[in-house]
Amino acid sequence: MKDLFFDLADFAIAQLTGKEVLLANFSGEASNFVRFNRGRVRQPLSVRQAYLTLTLIEGQRHDGVTLALTGNAEQDRAAIAHAIDSMRADLPSLPEDPYLLYATDAQSSDHARGGKLPAPAQAIDDIVRAAGGLDLVGLFASGPVYRGFANSLGQRNWHAVDSFLFDWSVYHAADKAVKCNYAGADWERAELARRIDAAREQLAHLARPVKTIAPGDYRAYVTPAALDELLWMLNWGGVSEKDQRTQQSVLQRLVDGEAQLSPQVTLREHTARGLAPAFDDAGFPRPAAVDLIRAGRHAGSLVSPRTAREYGIEPNGADDGESMHSMELAAGDLPQSDALAALDTGIYVGNFHYLNYSDRPSARVTGMTRFATFWVEHGRIAAPLAVMRFDDTLYRMLGARLEGLTRESEWILNASTYGCRSVETSRVPGALLTGLTLTL
Repeated sequence: MKDLFFDLADFAIAQLTGKEVLLANFSGEASNFVRFNRGRVRQPLSVRQAYLTLTLIEGQRHDGVTLALTGNAEQDRAAIAHAIDSMRADLPSLPEDPYLLYATDAQSSDHARGGKLPAPAQAIDDIVRAAGGLDLVGLFASGPVYRGFANSLGQRNWHAVDSFLFDWSVYHAADKAVKCNYAGADWERAELARRIDAAREQLAHLARPVKTIAPGDYRAYVTPAALDELLWMLNWGGVSEKDQRTQQSVLQRLVDGEAQLSPQVTLREHTARGLAPAFDDAGFPRPAAVDLIRAGRHAGSLVSPRTAREYGIEPNGADDGESMHSMELAAGDLPQSDALAALDTGIYVGNFHYLNYSDRPSARVTGMTRFATFWVEHGRIAAPLAVMRFDDTLYRMLGARLEGLTRESEWILNASTYGCRSVETSRVPGALLTGLTLTL
């Protein structure tokens, strides 16, 4: 797809006249998908798709269009020529954009990271064998994902990464299930089997009578999957430079120095360890890492080109939403194998669900416990816990109530396949809390 993109980008650039500038962005994938239900294959399919987004600029005016590529050079070139003619005709009637900013120093790159991906037949065989006897439902997705950027100023960037994701649940009865995922670049049959066996063990605990507890504060161990849900809430308007400048960040008290988190908390956008490309849609490079919270204190933000132009600062590769694509929370010192013993008596939270803010300025989050959430006594799972609502602030959960983070981190790939496979990833440890507030 690399040659396809650059050939079409060169053709598009050749259509320019006068002082026109063109930005070209490419998104593509060659993916295999397999849907499972009751531990059996229900829907296998393969998808090969590519999209080209063109932005025509003259002065401070710009217009854009996204084309689905056919792979037929004649048809794709005709569509590109027509799109450029249409944008050129529209530009004079469009207003000037005072915040338009794009890369003018050509910083080209070529990054390809291969992996050991299973053939669909191998993945199916491994999953069906490991899941024998389980009511398993899930989605397997695998293959390379491509991103590219080119402009009429001589810049060329290419990014190709291999990855797989198996996102699944094993079902017991009623609303009792265990939700799991396995993602990476190198498929390992033994690791898949280990994770499915761990789910099988938790499923046995779900067969016990359900325990109901009163609302209140309880010690809790929050798994990486559950903590990941909380951190993506923080990512929603928390690390944006624009939101921080306009006093709208959910972490504004942290930004202003009025509050701090636990010294154990170091959060960064770590592009070098993720799947997202090291360049943005305007051609600016993304640093290998950007510290956002360091040792519990505000350390930085994500800056889009528009925000950079508005405030006269440098962009750092963020998109318009100024949110993380390669999130990483630094690990701690607690061995994951000792987490239940360290919890002693309290709640094991396997997943959170239906999260939302109940008070954004206070970074207060509410949601439900769901799937494999257990009551633990003396370091052992005693019973499945009835679904409950929690309501607590990030300042407490990641601050005064954070007793420890696990030494091991989970690499989590966003399971979204809406339109295309996501390249959003996170590396997250588990968290031991001295208290989690349950309200209902």
